[in-house]
Amino acid sequence: MEKTCTNVWNNCLQIIKDNIPAQSFKTWFEPIKSLRLEGSILTIQVPSLFFYEWLEEHYVGLLRKTIKKQLGEDGRLEYNIVVEQSSSSKPYTTNMPSNGNGAEGKNQSMPIPIAINKDIKNPFVIPGLKKLNVDPQLNQNYTFDNFVEGDCNRLARSAGYAVAAKPGGTSFNPLMIYGGVGLGKTHLVQAIGNEIKRTLPDKVVLYVSCEKFTQQFVDALKHNNINDFVNFYQAIDVLIMDDVHNFAGKEKTQDFFFHIFNHLHQTGRQLIITSDKAPKDLSGLEERLLSRFKWGLSADLQVPDLETRMAILKTKVYQDGIDLPHEVLEYVAHNIDNNVRELEGAMVSLLAQSTLNRKEIDLNLAKQMLKNFIKNSTKEISMEYIQSLVCEYFEVPIEMVKSQTRKREIVQARQISMYLAKAHTKSSLKSIGHFFGGRDHSTVIYACQTVEDLIDTDKKFKGYVADIQKKLKMS
Repeated sequence: MEKTCTNVWNNCLQIIKDNIPAQSFKTWFEPIKSLRLEGSILTIQVPSLFFYEWLEEHYVGLLRKTIKKQLGEDGRLEYNIVVEQSSSSKPYTTNMPSNGNGAEGKNQSMPIPIAINKDIKNPFVIPGLKKLNVDPQLNQNYTFDNFVEGDCNRLARSAGYAVAAKPGGTSFNPLMIYGGVGLGKTHLVQAIGNEIKRTLPDKVVLYVSCEKFTQQFVDALKHNNINDFVNFYQAIDVLIMDDVHNFAGKEKTQDFFFHIFNHLHQTGRQLIITSDKAPKDLSGLEERLLSRFKWGLSADLQVPDLETRMAILKTKVYQDGIDLPHEVLEYVAHNIDNNVRELEGAMVSLLAQSTLNRKEIDLNLAKQMLKNFIKNSTKEISMEYIQSLVCEYFEVPIEMVKSQTRKREIVQARQISMYLAKAHTKSSLKSIGHFFGGRDHSTVIYACQTVEDLIDTDKKFKGYVADIQKKLKMS
């Protein structure tokens, strides 16, 4: 059979899948596309430069063996890398060959000589700052071990690990972590700092918020010691700057940070920054500064899904040495879906109330004590709410459920809504039919019978109904 790039790569994937963990395969190999096969050279497309570096760092040996197995001893691999372009909505691609040396080759860091001739003076070393003794300003509780991984943060967490292992030695410099409030940006960047201090204690690491940096800059101007301020920051090995979006409108501060950034980047130091928005969406910052934020890798943190929220809560209560009923954890995780900070705050509040009042934590106590956190805690089960919940679950517009359309997914949502309205409200069949688009009671009876029959015969459909009923129960 004639070899094509698709079947060659699929054969490679089968071998790779048997040799690495399932989650690693899903993260690093499923997003790859095979592009072309020219002679004995297979070209694959990876979604970013970060992917290319990670594959070359961790899997190049396995890739080399599988390619040679499929294409012979002359078999080679080339990458087509998707590169985001700031000035255009369309990304462009660039080709790079596989290094083929693995971790034992290019990725091995050069040893630093311990003994050095003390008579040689470095003209770039500032007197008094040759060896800084700097408090890194890190919270020791923020580590990778208690940063729960999920689909919402996997790329950012993996990039953080890579930076922590080789600060200043990867192409993701700066590493920019962005996302909404309370999603774990500060936790992740401080975890990177703590890991670097643990494995490379001689590195000078500093975490500072944008507001703190600005305040220090203003004080330096006021006391006429701006040179000392700049010299101090230029001597840092790993600078972690939190909330850079707060630089907006502060032109003088941006100007000095720009020069500090340039110096650190040019001398191979690591920069890690956080923001509430992606670089392209930031406003009030100088273009030259924004362009530098785009030099490395920008990774976002998204709102965690239910499974990840459950895992976060389990980690939290485990650290506190407390055993909570599964239904309580599920109730809190199901209802608080805005951010991790709110989720953990709700759990702390619940634990505090339980301890102070000497009450055992159960579902009723959770519902009672978390009214300030949970939006739907006082919401009665009404036909409006059932309709809203079902439409959200199946991602269909509410107005379509009340319309005359006979599209399969709309009919399914409508029938399940009628079935649940009959089961969970005191409304009459006539009222239910009228609510769902002016239908008569016989339509409601038919819908309920259809749903009951499908529950008995269709396992997937039964799962849909069970999920929605669980959401109703949680509310």
